[in-house]
Amino acid sequence: MRAFTAARTADTPDQIWLVEHPPVYTLGQAGDPAHLLAPDETIPVVRIDRGGQITYHGPGQVVAYLLLDLRRRHLMVRELVHAIEQAVLDTLAAYNLAAERKPGAPGIYLSEGRHQGAKIAALGLKIRNGCSYHGVSLNVQMDLAPFLRINPCGYAGLETVDMATAGATFVVADAQGASRLPVTAAQQADIARRLAAALCEVLAEAQERALAAQRHTAAALAT
Repeated sequence: MRAFTAARTADTPDQIWLVEHPPVYTLGQAGDPAHLLAPDETIPVVRIDRGGQITYHGPGQVVAYLLLDLRRRHLMVRELVHAIEQAVLDTLAAYNLAAERKPGAPGIYLSEGRHQGAKIAALGLKIRNGCSYHGVSLNVQMDLAPFLRINPCGYAGLETVDMATAGATFVVADAQGASRLPVTAAQQADIARRLAAALCEVLAEAQERALAAQRHTAAALAT
């Protein structure tokens, strides 16, 4: 990501990378190592150059890295964060999960049910020369135990949940009636595609709003 961002020009197309990481803790550039409460020798800790504190990445999680030229898109960082969060909200809604933002705490949290308030998506960005990298991670169906060893995103006692635990597993009917099945690799890939499509849609909408605001300002100044 850093190499791509450092080498890009004004004409370099924006990209969204969808990945799934092996188990790893990542600590933001100003993150406090004290938020790693119980180190696990099998899970490495990597300090990276995004904002934010510590989080966990692992199998069963969709990570979307947004490599965008914000100047070309006429977007401020706050608008980008809002757009990313909206894309996650839209993706979760497609699987009948209600979620919300929390002021001052980037990411997405469940807004109802027995896991209300639990974090289901974490967000962290780096902006360099007007271009973004890093992005957002959405928990689909993963081992949540590693989150118990940290203060997720620096918040002590914050519950972390995934889509499967929250009830977003696919429902099928069999001879015994309806039953829930684990999320398959194909279904996780579909979730990743939905998230990517939602990101493209909300980013286009945010860019159009920014351009409309600029046109309005220019027209007002011309009168």
